[in-house]
Amino acid sequence: MPRLFHVLAPVRRAGRGLRATVTVLVLGAVLFLAGAVVLGSRQGPGQERTAVSGPGAGRSERGSVAALTERVRQVPKDPAGWAGLGMAYVQQARTTADPATYERAERALRRSLTVQPRDNYQAQIGMGALAAARHRFTEALDWGRKAAAANPSSAEAQGVLGDAYTQLGRYEESYRAIQRMTDLRPDAGALARASYTWELRGDVPRARELMDRSLRAAPGAPERAFARTHLALLALESGHPREALRQAGAGLRESPRDGGLLEARARSRAALGERAKAVFDYEKAIAVAPLPQYLLGLGELREATGDRAGAEEQYALLRAQDQVRRSGGGPADVDAILFEADHGKPERAVAMAEQTLRGRPFLAVQDAAAWALHRAGRDTEALARADKALALGTRSALFHFHRAEIHRSLGDSAAARRDHARALALDPHFHPRYAPEARARLRAADATADHRSR
Repeated sequence: MPRLFHVLAPVRRAGRGLRATVTVLVLGAVLFLAGAVVLGSRQGPGQERTAVSGPGAGRSERGSVAALTERVRQVPKDPAGWAGLGMAYVQQARTTADPATYERAERALRRSLTVQPRDNYQAQIGMGALAAARHRFTEALDWGRKAAAANPSSAEAQGVLGDAYTQLGRYEESYRAIQRMTDLRPDAGALARASYTWELRGDVPRARELMDRSLRAAPGAPERAFARTHLALLALESGHPREALRQAGAGLRESPRDGGLLEARARSRAALGERAKAVFDYEKAIAVAPLPQYLLGLGELREATGDRAGAEEQYALLRAQDQVRRSGGGPADVDAILFEADHGKPERAVAMAEQTLRGRPFLAVQDAAAWALHRAGRDTEALARADKALALGTRSALFHFHRAEIHRSLGDSAAARRDHARALALDPHFHPRYAPEARARLRAADATADHRSR
């Protein structure tokens, strides 16, 4: 089969003096395979975005949890039925943010493996998707390898591998896995992943082209909603909020309760100055699933408008969510780290980032670690992390703003100005608080330069 996108084409490397750039996507508790994390959060590459492409995604009534439950009741020795039910639960957990649903998914998938212990690649793919959804990326990689060994022709197994390699910071290996997935079956899920590989490396036009193709190839409403969400975010994070609003609106006409689309429209409306409408969309997204990026986005938007009490309501929920995470011993996601750095104890944020990096050295976590270190006054360490976050050439206004502030604290005003300018050039509305701060920093730097030139 001819290659549809050459993911292993030469990549322009980013050095201190030459920074290629990209818009990083964002997911929250699930990656491309039925829910597993791709990025990090907030108003740019760091915000966790969920995806739906893989076995069990975008199914009709025949593939619903209820229908699959009835199927395994009637045929309890059907390994494919149990695997399908497990994947359906993983997808359900993506939309409900209910951790108990992951337990149901694991029980169903392990039942499938009990019924058929050998060469059960469908259940192995499901276990990989589940592990990724729980941010257990080394475990996801192990399951992906098992599935690929059991069925070398499985495109979904390559998707599990590509997603896990991405989050483990093993980018070249992720490109090869996604290339293999696309060679095997160039469907909506493969094309979406292909889009992401180019977005990470700074080629937004190619990323947009491939996501458009993913939209056209989408077999159902969930896949179309996913593609529309990411097209909206590509537009938004490139400074085109009206195009983002158009994409999100088109998706919501078909999927009016999709949280990712509602968040994308909220951010588009906030960028266009329609803050009351943005708050409404965030509230609707939270009603669907109280994911951390929705809570943080709404909290910071309310804070920027002077509604401190309203912001604190969202922050209280975030603190409660993180308390549950700590009680379970799991790693923090990007939003939790950034929230703790800005609204809690920076040293605790550093500890959270260090724990997460051990199992997920992905570029969005590097950025969150950089910001936590900066807020804790450890700017030399912070700069090393910020450079790692941008090492692929990622076009992220938030990442550049974070590095600008680190440079500023280290006394490098020229580097700080470059990164502030780059952040605003990428997306003038990247954050309700930090975008205005970046503009103020630039005005001050330009006034100082003008004064010195007289």
